[in-house]
Amino acid sequence: MIRGGRNYVSSPPAFSNDAKRLLVCAANSVSIFSTATGLPVASLDGHRALVTAVIVVPASTPASKILCYCWTASLDGTIRYWDFSVPELIKIINVNSPIISMVIPSLLCQTTENNEKSLKSFAYLSVENTKEAEKESTKVLRGQIKKCNLTDFRMAGGVTLTETKQPEIITVSASGKYFGIRFKCKLQIWKVPTTESERAVVKKITLHHTKNMTVLAFHPNQRIIAAGDVTGRILIWRGFGDRTFVDDDRLVGVRSMNNGEERPGVRGDDDADSCTTWHWHSAEVNVLFFSLDGAYLYSGGKEGVLVVWQLDTGKKKFLPRIGSPLLWFTNSPDPSLSSVSCADNQIHLLKMPSMEILKSISGIKLPCSFPEMYNGLRSGIAFDRNAGLVALPTENYCIQLYSLLDDRGISEVQVCERNHQPGDEVTVVVTLAVLSLDGSMMSTAEVKLPEEGLGGLVCLKFWAFGSQKEFSLTTIVYEPHRDAGISAIAFHPTRPMAVSSSYGGDFKVWICNKGIRQVDEPLPNSGWTCHAVGSYKKKSMTAATFSSDGSVLAVAAETVITLWDADKNILVAVIGDTLTPIVNLSFAGTSEYLVSASWGLKPQLSVWSMSKLSIAWSYMLHIEAIASAEDISSFAVLALLPESSKCNETSFKGRDGVILLFNAADPVPVSTWSVNKAKGGALSFIQGNQLSIDENELDGKPPQSLLAYINGDREYLLFDPEGKETNEFSAIRREGLSDLEESGKFGYESIYGELPQFDPKRKQASWVPSAPLERPWETIFSGSSHNLPPLTKLCSAFLESLFEKRTAIVE
Repeated sequence: MIRGGRNYVSSPPAFSNDAKRLLVCAANSVSIFSTATGLPVASLDGHRALVTAVIVVPASTPASKILCYCWTASLDGTIRYWDFSVPELIKIINVNSPIISMVIPSLLCQTTENNEKSLKSFAYLSVENTKEAEKESTKVLRGQIKKCNLTDFRMAGGVTLTETKQPEIITVSASGKYFGIRFKCKLQIWKVPTTESERAVVKKITLHHTKNMTVLAFHPNQRIIAAGDVTGRILIWRGFGDRTFVDDDRLVGVRSMNNGEERPGVRGDDDADSCTTWHWHSAEVNVLFFSLDGAYLYSGGKEGVLVVWQLDTGKKKFLPRIGSPLLWFTNSPDPSLSSVSCADNQIHLLKMPSMEILKSISGIKLPCSFPEMYNGLRSGIAFDRNAGLVALPTENYCIQLYSLLDDRGISEVQVCERNHQPGDEVTVVVTLAVLSLDGSMMSTAEVKLPEEGLGGLVCLKFWAFGSQKEFSLTTIVYEPHRDAGISAIAFHPTRPMAVSSSYGGDFKVWICNKGIRQVDEPLPNSGWTCHAVGSYKKKSMTAATFSSDGSVLAVAAETVITLWDADKNILVAVIGDTLTPIVNLSFAGTSEYLVSASWGLKPQLSVWSMSKLSIAWSYMLHIEAIASAEDISSFAVLALLPESSKCNETSFKGRDGVILLFNAADPVPVSTWSVNKAKGGALSFIQGNQLSIDENELDGKPPQSLLAYINGDREYLLFDPEGKETNEFSAIRREGLSDLEESGKFGYESIYGELPQFDPKRKQASWVPSAPLERPWETIFSGSSHNLPPLTKLCSAFLESLFEKRTAIVE
């Protein structure tokens, strides 16, 4: 079993002491990447919820850089101490409250100026008060700043430094002397105790602003603090804490320079010497940090640009555009190396000070968020079964190719050019991406959204995978179905042929002008042309698919399924009449069964027999995705559970979806799994014989095919549907999947018997007609307008109709 697609940018990463590894918070674990290759080398697994902080224990001497110890904190309410060179868990501290943020300043200043005995190490935690969180009052203070004794592995009893309405992120200075939080329009700054006598009292000051602040940073060696706000302004306080934090001898010197009187401060008598404001960013500032020598201040945000401010003069310059909104910046022990975490789930390793990108750690990018008025659009996810790849449309007008087997990004295809700033208003949406069965061809559909009802444009594009191991554009078709949107694209399984269906009432069959392609032969400079056009009663064509051998093309015309000979463009049969429009079609492997899914007020999963041209069985389920095995008659569906089922804590534990594995001929599911975040998810079978999985999990034999599930947040799971995880749910829980259940990532539970509205003993509903009918003359002219049935069939049917009428007259 493999899990992947995690969010790498939910919290800031941390470098090892030798800067050769980068520790990244990834869902319920910490992934360790090599900074030389950008590839994962190990992981720290054990937390039962999202990891929110990872802190490497610093080296006290140059020789100790090989030490590999770190602390991690999580929403599961625990702090864990690791040796990440093994990796091995050493100690656990139970906090019993979800930890939102953690800093450990005492690790950075272990001894006093007189080389006295070092203090005990303390961590300062931002936790969520779960007891208060259950209350619905707007005045409830859910956030707390607490202190934890790491040396004795226990909480510092009863010590709460402050309470806030929401848990806040804690920032610590590079020297380890100060830490602080931003709380609406205020900054609260604490001085870390440096002697045993100061342990009982933690001094604090508050700095004020007129706008909500988003981020703060401490100068590495001076009493200067910077903060960014929601409007894009940056404020610099100099000499903060001169009246509160300075030592007694320093305080005397300060008073003497001011004729024995304390300075009045700035901004509402803040304890600071001065406050300066800089403004360049057009939106909120997310990243703020000082250079290691303190001469420069770096800022970044939604624009994806790092601004470099000269601290003494306020002059600025700009470093190259990253291409995505910035979230975190992390310095390493090597001054020539740093990292920046971006909102597109990528971490870039940078060469300093030029900011050249050396390597990138690429997670699955987030899907495009459509404007509210275009909620009908949906981005399709395509799979390359043989290579274990997935193609995902992203917000920056790209198709990301991601390896499910290696859990890393492979490449990107820029579907349409975009000269933009990150976060610009979305004007183009990539609605579909489809890969051919062998992965050599790809087709995409994009929609340029109209502005005030004008300027909308639909494009169909074909791509070929060339010798450079990249997709190149071969054909662009503007408005392939007039001004109607494209509902589906399907490739022929063995030939360079594709079909596109539209909501405008037609479908088109496309062929590549290069002809039939040989195996492993690239398709450079190959153009696609329209081979045929089909329609059925001017109905919207809402879904399309080919059979496993390509001999039959099935196209859904709203509530019916039309079967075609794609080469001759002949309508073969019309079957079904569902209650709501069909949005998904898939042949169940090499079997005679066709699977359809309908959406609407009365959703339906239906399985149709091609030999009988009638429905075999159906369920009243909202199906989000269908996956068919390649060489057997099995298929899997991802179904959204109704609200009544989500409340069933015994069976579903609050999850919102279920994966059902069927043999096409049998309505009773072979296996079932309940999952979370099912809306927007996808399913596919992929080849698993090239995958290395523990033999104990696969009963000592490699799987022929694995089932891949991607949820709405684009996290994924690969597992053998016929392996131990299917049959031994209790064993899986013992192996750690219960952690995922509690964190809401993935979970499993047998729900056989809970499927709604289906009784295998009940006779099928009479509202589902089948074809052929006993009175064929009544529907013989109901096909497409350009295709009439053969003359022999037409004459016999006509004579039969006359004979029935004459018989009726005699009676």
